[in-house]
Amino acid sequence: MPEFKAADIMTKDVITVKKETSIGELSELLVKNKISGVPVVDDGGHIAGIVTEADIIVKDTELHFPRYFKLLDGIIYLESLNKFKLNLKKHLAIKVEDIMTVKVKTIKPDTPVKEIADLMLSMKINRLPVVDDDNKVVGIVTRADIVKSMMLGN
Repeated sequence: MPEFKAADIMTKDVITVKKETSIGELSELLVKNKISGVPVVDDGGHIAGIVTEADIIVKDTELHFPRYFKLLDGIIYLESLNKFKLNLKKHLAIKVEDIMTVKVKTIKPDTPVKEIADLMLSMKINRLPVVDDDNKVVGIVTRADIVKSMMLGN
């Protein structure tokens, strides 16, 4: 039985974003599609980076939530809520290019699944974009895809 390659197990209809996509739009996209990361592409579909929910979480730690205390049935804020709302609005407007990983490990459609699994484990990553010879994104392989291929007898 021939060994599976990336082209055999990859998702071909890849959800991607552009560098100018806001964190708010990215968050919505990830939640709506039940995914945890996407490749970032330029106008020509060439890989420019990758962005994950972890990147958003790290950026969220910079957002300072107002301190408060409870008194009886009410909440008393020790800091301005308006300032927090303004900061939140600014935060959600931050662009993907400000949080994405630029140095992205990619694979080719003919990369063996065993090699992909080894890469994911050694690099501690959950997904690998599949690119053609022009560096255009043609698919993506996730850890779940690896598991599915194992179930199919690879």
